[in-house]
Amino acid sequence: MRLKGSLGREFNLFWGGQTVSLVGDRITVFVVPTLMIFALHATPFEVGVVAMAQYLGIPLLGPVAGVLVDRWDRRRTLVACDLVRLAAVAAMPITYWLGVLSTPVLFVCVALVSGATIFFNVGYLVAVPTTVSEDKLVRAYSRLEGSRTVSEVAGPSVAAGLYHALGVAALLVDAATYLISAACFRTMRPWGAGTVQPGSVWSRLVLGFRLNWSDPVLRRVVIAAVTLNSGGPIFVTVLPVLAYQGLGVPVGVFGAAMSAAAAGAVLGAVVAPRIGARLGLGRTLAWSLLLHCLVGLGILAAPALPAAPVIGVTFGCYGFFMSCINVCSAPIRQSRMTADNQGVTHAAFRTATWGVIPLAALVGGLAVTLLTEDLGVLNAAKVVMVGGTLLAALSFVPAAGVQSLLDRAARQQEEPQLSGSAS
Repeated sequence: MRLKGSLGREFNLFWGGQTVSLVGDRITVFVVPTLMIFALHATPFEVGVVAMAQYLGIPLLGPVAGVLVDRWDRRRTLVACDLVRLAAVAAMPITYWLGVLSTPVLFVCVALVSGATIFFNVGYLVAVPTTVSEDKLVRAYSRLEGSRTVSEVAGPSVAAGLYHALGVAALLVDAATYLISAACFRTMRPWGAGTVQPGSVWSRLVLGFRLNWSDPVLRRVVIAAVTLNSGGPIFVTVLPVLAYQGLGVPVGVFGAAMSAAAAGAVLGAVVAPRIGARLGLGRTLAWSLLLHCLVGLGILAAPALPAAPVIGVTFGCYGFFMSCINVCSAPIRQSRMTADNQGVTHAAFRTATWGVIPLAALVGGLAVTLLTEDLGVLNAAKVVMVGGTLLAALSFVPAAGVQSLLDRAARQQEEPQLSGSAS
């Protein structure tokens, strides 16, 4: 007997594996810059370089990932990606214990995780419609977004506690979560068998970008996401530098502040479908983009006000609107794709919109390093974070027209049905 509200066994396995893995991801995202600043005494520039590696696979592997995922067995692809990420994350504490951990080693390990994640994310996005029916997609994406935001709530506090108790060995917990995720995918019924699409690899690559650009809705979403990701990663990359070196926030306090902050993101994942249903997904997306960026300026209140509450409140609002963005964006894009071309379309979107993140992260770390001598690390971090925020806020402009395009498409779809009924 299926429980009320359940989306089925296959989705629950998929969802469960993802939830565990996402919590583990937050551990690594938290521990790596903390380890660099306190154990390796890294500069802001070095922190930016490793942050860049986190997204480096997107421009390098993103285009081909969609073509290959369409042709490979997608369930096996997800399992393989989890195992590669397990090995790369486990290598970090091992090299530390061997006394050879350095910024270049972290760069390579993080880049390997990034590369595997590119293939995983393409297969992951394509997998959701295979586990639930079309009318349940928004609910499914909402639950997955809820897991992401729950991981952001629990992750930093768990990471801070684990780092305090275990040190670098905390990374082994993340490695274990990839094993659990792989086991969940392996337990699911076979799905996602590869299909050889007509045309060469190059033609399929070009098709993915053309589909994103030729569709007026997808084009606006792409431009908005590129703009957001040109400024947002600057803000996020500089945050640990601001907290640890600029404000002197202890690791445990910073972890607790970030966890409290992400509680707002959980609320966003819960209410975003309702807001989208009332205002329209496109309109909700546009305003969420603008507000997501502008609330980040709240960080300027520190140190005039206590740093931990400022970070918590600011990022609570920041996360709330980020959840609204993600919950609205995925169904909008899914509705504009055909089943045969989902892989290349998703991969092209990821490549175009996430490909700017490595450069943004590098710019953030470099800018703080260059400005610190004249402004001091605190003011340098603030200036760079404000600049990134204002740049990202421009994403509202292209997104503002999405709702009218969706409404027009809905009317055009209804007209033939009404004509058929009248005849």
